[in-house]
Order: sequence, then structure tokens, then C-alpha cells
Amino acid sequence: VQLQASGGGLVQAGGSLKLSCVASGNDFSLDYMGWYRQTPGKIREEVARITKFGSTHYDESVKGRFTISRDTAKNTVFLQLTALKPEDTAAYYCNNLLNTYAWGQGTQVTVSS
Repeated sequence: VQLQASGGGLVQAGGSLKLSCVASGNDFSLDYMGWYRQTPGKIREEVARITKFGSTHYDESVKGRFTISRDTAKNTVFLQLTALKPEDTAAYYCNNLLNTYAWGQGTQVTVSS
């Protein structure tokens, strides 16, 4: 399974971005997916997840600002980022909740103050 994240970029604080993660390959499922982020020298952390039944959960640091969604017809998981803060600067990745798919290259989000 390959995961290709895109949509990152440089944005000013308070701005918005929409990230996409397209899955391809054999025998994959988007039923239980998460978005993760990582900054240099730190471990990768989960920021949002969506379950098979559409329920979502967010890390406290992004709750109310980020929204995860899914389009199974397009094999894509999205993460809408709003009210961005400089501390949201990171490389963003998607994976299933067990992290059993190969990590893609991620997409860089940089928020300037």
C-alpha cells in the first residue's frame, strides 16, 4: 500500500490548508485512518483519526481547528487545517491506525508568525 500526502505549504498564522492523502495498491482499507505530524527530533504524533463508522477524534492541540474526512470512492483521506498556529509547523502523514502501511513522504506545513 502506498500513501501519498499533498497539500502542504507555507501559510501565515490564522490561515488554512487542506491536506489530501491518496492510498493505492492492493488490499487496503480506509476504515480506520489517522493523520500524524512530526517535527525534527520529535516522535511522530497522531493529531486526528476517523473510524469505519465516521466517528472522529482529535488531539487537544488541534480540536476545533482541524477536521478529518474521507472519500472512499477516491481512496482519499483529508485533513482540513484552519486557524493555523506556528506550532502546527510539521511534516504531516497519514496511515491506518495500526500504522501497518508504509509511511509516505508526508507533506510539509509551515506556519509563519
